[in-house]
Amino acid sequence: MTEVASPPLAVHQSVEDTAGNLTDRQKTLAYLTLMVALVLEIVDVTIVNTALPVIEKDFGSAAAEAQWVSAGYSLAFALLLMLGGRLGDALGYRRLFIGGVAGFTLASVLCGLSTSPEQLIAARVAQGCAGAMMAPQVMALIQVLFEPLERVAKLAWVGVIGGLSAIAGPIIGGLLIHANLFGLGWRSVFLINAPVGMIALIVAWKLLPKARSEHARGIDGWGTLMFAAGMASLLFPLVRGSDLGWQPWHFALLLAAPVLLLLVWRRTQQRTERGAASMFHPELFSQKQFPMGLMLALLFGTSTSGFLFVFAFGVQKILGYSPLQTGLLHIPFSVGVMIGIAFLGRKLIASHGKWVLVGGVTCMALFSAGTLGWIATGGQGWWVLGCLALAGAGMGMTNGPLTPVILARVDRQHAGAASGLIKTVQELGMALGVAIVGTAFFASAQAGEVGQVLPAIFVIVALLLGCLVLAIRLPAPLFPEHDA
Repeated sequence: MTEVASPPLAVHQSVEDTAGNLTDRQKTLAYLTLMVALVLEIVDVTIVNTALPVIEKDFGSAAAEAQWVSAGYSLAFALLLMLGGRLGDALGYRRLFIGGVAGFTLASVLCGLSTSPEQLIAARVAQGCAGAMMAPQVMALIQVLFEPLERVAKLAWVGVIGGLSAIAGPIIGGLLIHANLFGLGWRSVFLINAPVGMIALIVAWKLLPKARSEHARGIDGWGTLMFAAGMASLLFPLVRGSDLGWQPWHFALLLAAPVLLLLVWRRTQQRTERGAASMFHPELFSQKQFPMGLMLALLFGTSTSGFLFVFAFGVQKILGYSPLQTGLLHIPFSVGVMIGIAFLGRKLIASHGKWVLVGGVTCMALFSAGTLGWIATGGQGWWVLGCLALAGAGMGMTNGPLTPVILARVDRQHAGAASGLIKTVQELGMALGVAIVGTAFFASAQAGEVGQVLPAIFVIVALLLGCLVLAIRLPAPLFPEHDA
């Protein structure tokens, strides 16, 4: 595979020049445009959780195919996010953003028109590929448009909007399926993206600034391929191993994954030293805060996505709730997320630092376990609403400030690569959550309500304990503005 060279730097404005020439009003309009795309992407991930049991029933498909409708998107997203980040650096964030939104909208229509599980899974994979081109540009543009402390508020609102979008997804999905608009049923959860995507395209074309990194040197084609192969070697066995009976080649793939990723790291170091194009700059990992934050994001994303997947599936398959009832049951969680991000995480992170993350992880561990315990014991009592609200607050307290914490000491010239790495880790966590926690849930389907849910609770709590250790070990202060 050949290296794809970027256009000459002279034909593009630099990141610094572009940001400096924008008025506050232009920055605000650009920011709002990015939020539209953020909502589009995140809602489409979580809206599927409510629709999966209905899709499974409509197609007569197996649980593994239902998992792939969710995990197929996350897998494709995670595999290509780094490429999306680097293409944004090299070719321009606006260009990649608009192309990604267009592809995402088209793939959403294809999802809604699918007539078989295989077509739906293929369309979801295409949706993930397009999302991988679009998503890194959101954080990259925020990174280059605002100063580090300004980003805390902007990225916190990304967390607020993203968190609310994630929880609004199941609610919207339940309402759409219940309304059965034009007899579309579950298909409406995908087709609704068409008008939203068209609006986002028009606004982005008019408002988003043209910018890319001054230091972009092109795309490392072989490095990107090796990274994708390493990620696929890790995720495919975890998602399909249980369904296919854990063949020897599954274990071979799992062993190959760390080897491939290590080769990517060495290749990146060597190419950076030569001044050639690389997937990311190793300098990103010179600050302890960045790699520790990435690991925390990975474990937290795995635990929360696993929790939401099992919760949405469990209340319908075990307790017999309808999609609408399932969606409405997410409301206390969404309120908790909003409070956790907007009033706890955002306001307290500057003064209390990493202890905000510690409190959020602890809250999420205790009350997500309580919520799933409610399902395991037959779903009796309204006390679960309190558990959902407090679990949501814990998720918001952690997710809201986590991205600005990770990016706090990153040079803005590496904005695309850093944002791509963060989104890759987050999507990897989402795919792993569905794969690992979902597999623990489905593998014990014959063990009764308690026996089916308990393994999922154990895995989620273990992951969150790992998050707790990492949060406690984060360096202080978190932001360069607070350095002595």
